[in-house]
Amino acid sequence: MPAHLDALAEATDRGFHDAFGRDCAGVWSAPGRVNLIGEHTDYNEGFVLPFAIGARTSIAARRRDDGVIALASAQFPGKIRTIPLAKVGPRAVPGWAAYPAGVAWALGLAGRGAAAAGASGVSLYINSVVPTGSGLSSSAALECAVALALHDLHGLQATRAELALACQRAENEVVGAPTGIMDQFASLFGEHGSAVFIDCRTVHGENVPLALEAAGLEVVLADTREQHAHAAGGYVDRRASCDRAARILGVRALRDVGVGDLEKASDVLDAETFRRVRHVVTENERVLAAVASLRAGGLESDPAVLGALLTASHASMRDDFEITTPALDLAAATAVEAGAVGARMTGGGFGGAVIALVARERAAEVAASITAAFARAGFTAPRLSTVAPSDGARRDR
Repeated sequence: MPAHLDALAEATDRGFHDAFGRDCAGVWSAPGRVNLIGEHTDYNEGFVLPFAIGARTSIAARRRDDGVIALASAQFPGKIRTIPLAKVGPRAVPGWAAYPAGVAWALGLAGRGAAAAGASGVSLYINSVVPTGSGLSSSAALECAVALALHDLHGLQATRAELALACQRAENEVVGAPTGIMDQFASLFGEHGSAVFIDCRTVHGENVPLALEAAGLEVVLADTREQHAHAAGGYVDRRASCDRAARILGVRALRDVGVGDLEKASDVLDAETFRRVRHVVTENERVLAAVASLRAGGLESDPAVLGALLTASHASMRDDFEITTPALDLAAATAVEAGAVGARMTGGGFGGAVIALVARERAAEVAASITAAFARAGFTAPRLSTVAPSDGARRDR
């Protein structure tokens, strides 16, 4: 395990002891993710191509016998929140505690050891270095680390796909955020050097090589520091619009609408709903084209193909799905002007981050250009870093 992750696990282990006065039974962690391409396609049963990143949420845990989930966090030192698991349910837990409590609830109701996952209780200490509200799925990192801890502590014998579905159910029903399966799947199935190609209808994932180093490329991440929340109105409205369009078009989900169907769709949908549909349909096509290019070795032979798909994805999110912000648009446009192969917003939108595919020797120049552009525009200075495909959730000690 890399030294910085070993230090995170050690700090989490120590934090548990300080908070609860006893040793933990183990430490688990799960990563945030960057979505390379495929935004708002997951809940439309389409295709996505995320990858796990190095930033992780670490969980120290120990079983207890009082039917309570006790939560402490490095981000809220000195506070322990206790919640009777019998009282956890849809929209019943306010604030961030809904994420770990919801996972315990979802695993219990999934028919895999309800008594073990619920009645026995658990103490959790949470220590995260995944920025919140930045489009890097800090929520899924938390959910997946908790799910793996509960799985191992209680011997639940679930597959990783089942854990991902339980985490999604927790976020949908207990937190109240209508997200798809992408974030949890990426966090659990991530692999060093690969992106995860997910068919969100079949819930099947496949690792696709993302050979950035061999291609002499880096992914620059520009966190605009604009906070967003998936349970807020914009995300909910977009999902409702997609569901409504599917009903009008007589399909199970927008996955079933092809590019050739768009002209007919424009005749029966209002202008705004049609734009939402056009984004989802063309974004699915872009994901499939990106996967085909990566499988054919295009990242090394012709990275401009992937770059163009990223840039087109951002334009679609800006113009058709309308989920970008001026800061996101500025970061993406500046990156391309400064020499990036392509750039796009990543995450649910309404804030968050932009990723730019950049030749390694130009990464610092692109990052500096974004920072300067934000200063000229009077925006809060962005946080700049690079991200690379990393391993998924695991037990650390």
